[in-house]
Amino acid sequence: MSGNPERETENDQQSFRKAVDSKAARKLKAQRNPAQGVWFGLGMMGLVGWSVAVPTLIGAAIGIWMDKRHPGNHSWTLALLIAGLVIGCFNAGHWVSQEDQAMREEQENDDE
Repeated sequence: MSGNPERETENDQQSFRKAVDSKAARKLKAQRNPAQGVWFGLGMMGLVGWSVAVPTLIGAAIGIWMDKRHPGNHSWTLALLIAGLVIGCFNAGHWVSQEDQAMREEQENDDE
C-alpha cells in the first residue's frame, strides 16, 4: 500500500470504469450483430459434428470395401473406423481452435 488511499481509490475507479466500458461495448456490438448469437452456436455445433462424422463414415466405408476385397485376420472396418474417428476429432479441434482464436482477436481489437 502506498500512503495515499485517495489515489488508490481513484486508480480502482478508473480500472473499474475501463472494465465496464469494454463490457458495455461488447454487449452493444453483440446486439448490433446478432449473427454471433444462438444460430451461430448451433451452426458451429453442426459443423463440429459433421467434421467428426464424415471421416468416421468414410473410414468405415473404405474398411468394409477392404474387408470384402482383402479378407484377413484383422478387421479393416474397425481399424479404419477408429482412424476416421481420430482424424475427425483432430479436424473438429482445429475448427474450434480457429474460431476461438478469431473470437479472441476480435475481442482484443474491440478492447483497444
